[in-house]
Amino acid sequence: MQIEFFKDLAIIILFAKLFGLLAKKLKAPQVVGEIVAGLIIGPSVLGIVGQSDFLAQMAEIGVLLLMFSAGLETDLKDLLKTGPTALAIACAGVAVPLAGGWLLYSCFYGFSPAGSEEFYRAIFIGVIMTATSVGITVQTLRELGKLKGKVGTLILSAAIIDDVIGIIVLTFVIGLKSPDSSPIQVIISTVLFFLFAGVVGFIIYKLFKLIDKRYPHQRRIPILGLALCFAMSYIAEKYFGIADITGAYVAGIILCSLRDSEYIAEKMDISSYMLFGPIFFASIGLKTEFSGFTPELLLFSVCFVLVALITKIIGCGLMALAFGYKGKDSLKVGVGMMTRGEVALIVSQKGLSVGLLDPIYFTSVILLIICSSIITPIVMKILYRGDKAEP
Repeated sequence: MQIEFFKDLAIIILFAKLFGLLAKKLKAPQVVGEIVAGLIIGPSVLGIVGQSDFLAQMAEIGVLLLMFSAGLETDLKDLLKTGPTALAIACAGVAVPLAGGWLLYSCFYGFSPAGSEEFYRAIFIGVIMTATSVGITVQTLRELGKLKGKVGTLILSAAIIDDVIGIIVLTFVIGLKSPDSSPIQVIISTVLFFLFAGVVGFIIYKLFKLIDKRYPHQRRIPILGLALCFAMSYIAEKYFGIADITGAYVAGIILCSLRDSEYIAEKMDISSYMLFGPIFFASIGLKTEFSGFTPELLLFSVCFVLVALITKIIGCGLMALAFGYKGKDSLKVGVGMMTRGEVALIVSQKGLSVGLLDPIYFTSVILLIICSSIITPIVMKILYRGDKAEP
């Protein structure tokens, strides 16, 4: 019996927790510490843990749980109430970084014809930039007493819609990457999946609602929810050619309006926080390579961070300005949408698995997460300086 994976799991969990706590002490997201832990124990530094099919599969489960939880935490009522403003800001927050990422990669490595391998690689760099993680922004706004304000609510709503659109774009790009796919086929597959998810999801929601009413706050609810997560992930990829993480996210959306949705998310968080999450984030560190890191790649990483931050400010900020928000408020919206986190990592991981991203570019993504997590709170506090506290 192969027992080496027990040693690997023990090392990953221990180092991920220690470095996660260290990152928290330094006011950085814990996921950054877990990624650094993977770098240190991986082939790039100590070499005490290597990549394996087992760890890759565990990391994939971690991705699905993260996306399922993200769907569960979505507030559909708030999403529907935000109206055209949040939708427009979210669309701009996806379109401008997407174009900026494609342009950046093309400027460094050449403009490739549409449909070529390099063209899709350039597009995928933009897809990574589309993700928004407002966890840092939420905490900053809460400390400033602005979370429930007009701008704060708009940022949160736009960020939710932003991620939904980003996942759809990811699904579309991965579909186009397949040699047997055409844009029309990808569009049809994507539309059919969401139609399927809408019809079947409504039936499943009603069924879960009945179970939830009869057996409230019992563990069978999250167990069935987890089964739904894996089933939707399998159906999405197997029968529609859609990314499995899209299926997991949709499963969360289906159940997010349940009375016990928070209870389901709480139970999912236990497994994700203790085991699958650390393995996923550490696996990113394990896969990150420094052997091919050159001065050109360092320059690319710096430009990648700058373009990712600036395009969010331009896209979201200008759209907020177009909808009547004053200069300072529109800037707050743009800055509030700058942070990147788990979704950017999940998108990057998916790109690696389908051959759209080289492991060397994980360094650029990690640098973006660190910089955006540090810069955003500082700039937000400066922009809110002198404003009156909101109730």
